[in-house]
Amino acid sequence: MAQFGTIFKFELKYYLKNKIFVGITLFFVLLIAVVMFLPRVMALVSRDDGSEVPAEREVMLVKVHQPEQAEMFIESFAGVFAGYDVRSTGQDLDEIKEEIAAGNAKCAFILTGATSYIYYVDNLSLYDMNTEMADEALRNVYRMSAMIEGGMTAEQASAAMNVEITGQVESLGKDQIQTFFYTYIMIFALYMVILLYGQMVSANVAAEKSSRAMEVLITSAKPTSMMFGKVLASCLAGLIQLVAIFGSALIFYNLNHAYWEGIGIIAAIFNIPLELLFYMLLFFVLGFLIYAFLFGAIGSTATKLEDINTSTMPLMFLFIAAFIVVMASMSSGTVDNIVMIICSYIPFTSPMAMFTRIAMSTVLWYEVVISIAILIGSVIGIGIMSAKIYRVGVLLYGTTPKISSVIKAVIRA
Repeated sequence: MAQFGTIFKFELKYYLKNKIFVGITLFFVLLIAVVMFLPRVMALVSRDDGSEVPAEREVMLVKVHQPEQAEMFIESFAGVFAGYDVRSTGQDLDEIKEEIAAGNAKCAFILTGATSYIYYVDNLSLYDMNTEMADEALRNVYRMSAMIEGGMTAEQASAAMNVEITGQVESLGKDQIQTFFYTYIMIFALYMVILLYGQMVSANVAAEKSSRAMEVLITSAKPTSMMFGKVLASCLAGLIQLVAIFGSALIFYNLNHAYWEGIGIIAAIFNIPLELLFYMLLFFVLGFLIYAFLFGAIGSTATKLEDINTSTMPLMFLFIAAFIVVMASMSSGTVDNIVMIICSYIPFTSPMAMFTRIAMSTVLWYEVVISIAILIGSVIGIGIMSAKIYRVGVLLYGTTPKISSVIKAVIRA
């Protein structure tokens, strides 16, 4: 235990004093601070003499084919296009095009009939939905005109068209709209941290081997103490970094909560349930450990530091494949498909797959217990096996060893 404590403290101090580690952490904390305080700063800048200046809306020109019905069409367009300053125009086509080209108007609708139009815009955005909204506006006018012709008054037709519909949604399971965002963030954070720290663990082990320092260390400390000390130190360093980043994000969000009201995505991210936060940390730690042990073992078998990327490539492909499966299932909304269920019990994929199912679906308690038990047992088993590979790897110099030779050496050890 004393050996483990010494190695653990040394490795943890290495990470905390590493300039890249500190720099990345500070960069993300500052970036999050800028994003979280941005609405507050914009609100302060937009004020003049203590009063807020309303933002000027973009102009939308509408030319109606029948001037006597202009008021009805303009009212319908104004109701649908609430973000625009909808104006009626009697200009000819060339003048309207000049208005758009000069920036005096964002776009224009030339109504050629009761149910037809031509849409003019300078640069058509990929996300321009104005034509779909114009279709709805014209449908409303057409229905209202039909009602009036059928004997209704304009007020009765307007009341029938603008009837308020109320509905309530009761989810018996999980609301995937609410859970999607923080599930995505956790999976992505796990993906980035494992790739970053896993490579750091394997690189540190390979560097010790290249400098022959590992031979000295292996004679004065048990391989298990060395491997577990290195991996657990890197895991704690990763947790410290994530707590610093996400903790600062939570603090900055609470300081600017009033400026983020109405943005459901942000609220969903920061209102994560405590139960889900517990599972997030649990699967994060176990998932990190199982890959970090493997990265450390692979690093001990590398003959040169330059061979690390090649040696760890199969393991990285396995992890990336698991990440793609989870992301594809999340995007499709079917997180309980057969592939995800199987991946929930495979140690290399369960940290992401099972957590995603817990967050976005209803999973029976014993399924969660089985998955966690398999994962804990795998972490311990892979940790001990990695320590043996670490001990054997000290003596493997020259050419890159074959997997069969490593297995035979581990069995003999």
